Amino acid sequence: MRAPLRLVLAAMLMLAAGPVLAQSTLPVTDAARGTVSAEEMELQATLRGDIIRGRISIPDSRAANLIQPEGREWREFHNVTLAWIGGVALIGMLVVLVLFYLVRGPVRMEGAPSGRTIQRFNWFERANHWMTASTFIILALSGLNITFGRHVLLPLAGPEVFSAATQWGKIAHNFLSFPFSLGIVLMFLLWVRDNIPNRLDLVWLRAGGGIIGHEHPPADRFNAGQKAIFWITVLGGGLVAASGYLLIFPFFFTGMQGMQLALLVHGTLAVLMISAMLGHIYIGTIGMEGAFDAMGTGQVDYNWARAHHALWVEKEVVRARSTIDGEPRPVGAD
Repeated sequence: MRAPLRLVLAAMLMLAAGPVLAQSTLPVTDAARGTVSAEEMELQATLRGDIIRGRISIPDSRAANLIQPEGREWREFHNVTLAWIGGVALIGMLVVLVLFYLVRGPVRMEGAPSGRTIQRFNWFERANHWMTASTFIILALSGLNITFGRHVLLPLAGPEVFSAATQWGKIAHNFLSFPFSLGIVLMFLLWVRDNIPNRLDLVWLRAGGGIIGHEHPPADRFNAGQKAIFWITVLGGGLVAASGYLLIFPFFFTGMQGMQLALLVHGTLAVLMISAMLGHIYIGTIGMEGAFDAMGTGQVDYNWARAHHALWVEKEVVRARSTIDGEPRPVGAD
């Protein structure tokens, strides 16, 4: 009777401890069979920094990616780092320009206007400049709204106005990128010959270009400052446009990592270009007397041209002498 009694007691103990034993021995049994739970797989992938994938039934395999570690880094850059870069660049440039205007004031024309004008840019050059400039302004505003809109425009305008402005801004941003890119290409073809750096640019920079000081160093059709703006526009604008097209046509040219890199390049170069263009706009409007006429009417005062682009004026006078009989006068003079 002792043996059956021991068997009964053992059976009762096993039944009482059955759930506990099952919970403790089941993972071991699964591990022994080589089976790992989904939770364990996700934990291991997270620790390794891998992409966590699920199962899908649609053809696009990228939709199975549930967690991508690089996405966290991209989100941190877009929401924090890019905002700091853009804020410092834009606000810093505005502060510098305001202080510069208060201290230096606008660059005045030396002497009285001559009453004669010389053609600075023809109609096609001006049309291309204004097409590129106007599209750039809309692209800049709609792009800045993506980075700063929730913090600046949304509290001021409210959700309805903000959502409508963002929606239309996105549409304008996508479609106006094409005339902007065309303008960049035409600008390069029209002006690259006159924007090759040379030794005269070093002389211009050492003299402050007549902006920091009051001396106007000799310059050809474009001085060193204008050449810098040209290359910033052509090279920076080209890279911004190229990276933007990777975003307009997602996954057509590159994968997820390429898309993230394109957005980093696009956003960073865009805010830096906007900052540089603020300086360009300042010089071309209130910063320098007579400068706006170059892109406004295409005609600038002869004395203004001699002060800022003396070498270019001399070439124009020589060319005029070879084509005009009688008393020499500059090309385009009234």
